[in-house]
Amino acid sequence: MPSLTISVITVVFNRADTIGQALDSVASQSYPHVEHVVVDGASSDGTLEVIEGRRTAQMRVLSEPDEGIYDAINKGMALASGDVLGLAHSDDELADRDVLADVARAFAEPSVDAVYGDLVYVRNDRPAEVLRHWVAGAYAREKLARGWMPPHPTLFVRRRVVETFGGYDTDYRIAADYEAVLRWFSRELEVRYVPRVLVRMRTGGESNASLGRIFLKSREDLRALRAHGVGGIFALALKNVSKLPQFLRSGANSGT
Repeated sequence: MPSLTISVITVVFNRADTIGQALDSVASQSYPHVEHVVVDGASSDGTLEVIEGRRTAQMRVLSEPDEGIYDAINKGMALASGDVLGLAHSDDELADRDVLADVARAFAEPSVDAVYGDLVYVRNDRPAEVLRHWVAGAYAREKLARGWMPPHPTLFVRRRVVETFGGYDTDYRIAADYEAVLRWFSRELEVRYVPRVLVRMRTGGESNASLGRIFLKSREDLRALRAHGVGGIFALALKNVSKLPQFLRSGANSGT
């Protein structure tokens, strides 16, 4: 049976201070069958120079203006040639060198459509310090109506999922990731959970940058819930409340 190729997509714009760590976390993976697609939005701060300085044989690089993060991710998925597609955001890092090996093992059965794991949020200025620990738990379709979703940065999907159900809807300015999860997971997918931390994510994401962005995120989340017949205000409220235990996890500072 041919080896499974995982395409990791990194989109970036003016992140010269963090992109190197993201690239290194992919390059250091023990799993050998990895394609790394890097989509740069025509950065002007030296980001492209950092990328070129770390360029490897497994990387494909595109640098041109885009219409935002979701447009860039769609470009990356179109360029990718792997059997499985996943993300490594420019401010994030794969948690350790065996992440993709564990993901590949979870995809060992050809029927598996999607794999995800846990995530820790770390301080933007001190990434060794864990602030929140998102333990996702096993998947059940009915959880979607209770506001559940997998940590999006840890999500890997078969290419066939995107080819069948589409990529990221750029009509959503800030919640296209949630809309895509609802669109994909509300179908009859075979999903596997890897019960360990796969990604270390810096705080300070775009969706929480201001009260206005938080309001827009909530409005778009509600729109996505209703569009896919998953739920409404109650599901949205549960989605937000469910984040509270992330701050209370015992041992969260260990990142495990």
